[in-house]
Amino acid sequence: MDQGPRLNEPIGHAQGKPVGSPTRGTTGYNRLRRSDRWLVHSPIVREALLTAPQPLVVDLGYGALPVTTVELASRLRTVRADVRVVGLEIDPQRVATARAADTDVEFALGGFELAGLRPVLVRAFNVLRQYPVHEVDASWEQLSTRLATGGLIIDGTCDELGRRCCWVLLDAAGPVSLTLACDPFAIERPSDLAERLPKVLIHHNVAGQPIHELLTAADRAWAGAAGHGVFGPRVRWRAMLDDLRAQGLPVQTSRRRMRDGVLTVPWPTVAPV
Repeated sequence: MDQGPRLNEPIGHAQGKPVGSPTRGTTGYNRLRRSDRWLVHSPIVREALLTAPQPLVVDLGYGALPVTTVELASRLRTVRADVRVVGLEIDPQRVATARAADTDVEFALGGFELAGLRPVLVRAFNVLRQYPVHEVDASWEQLSTRLATGGLIIDGTCDELGRRCCWVLLDAAGPVSLTLACDPFAIERPSDLAERLPKVLIHHNVAGQPIHELLTAADRAWAGAAGHGVFGPRVRWRAMLDDLRAQGLPVQTSRRRMRDGVLTVPWPTVAPV
């Protein structure tokens, strides 16, 4: 099977070495399943994939093993069968390991310059969490300038088993939304997800900041929905969302009944002040 360019060749038209620093590389099977499910059902992501002349997706910093990149490709191809997925890593050994797996996904050296590619979607999960907070905005900007028209970025963080996740969706103009997602059986309260907030928000989870207010409101609504717990934590989570909407919070409504606990709000709801 053709694995694309040789290890020391760029896959696109970028010049020079990849931009960025190696991450710890921790990964695991199905670790990013919650964000994958969200991407597949997100109207804005589906539209970007379905209307793109060339549906190219980049998985940036996939880690020591390519498993989550291969899983992403499989799931996105349920939306559009001809989606091309390229995994980029700054560590040559990780690229070599991924190519040796002989999958239907391409792998190459690359960082925030995206190896000269122009994707319609970039996933950077558990990447910027390992960078200094003052570098986040510049990294977002660098990625956004390399998007295809109508392109999107998902910058997220999760725990080792993928039970607690948070991510920001961005377009070329900046952040669009924040999503908190979890296994409702694996939390005591919604604010348990605070430890997995994206780098741009985690230091703002203090009184007076919008993200703190959102988590506090979610905890109150969760406590108020305790009576629904007899039907299971998923039902309790949905009752919590209904309460938050009744309070006037712009919580995104899903057309499907989700197995995950998901809370998505527009970025202005949580943007630091």
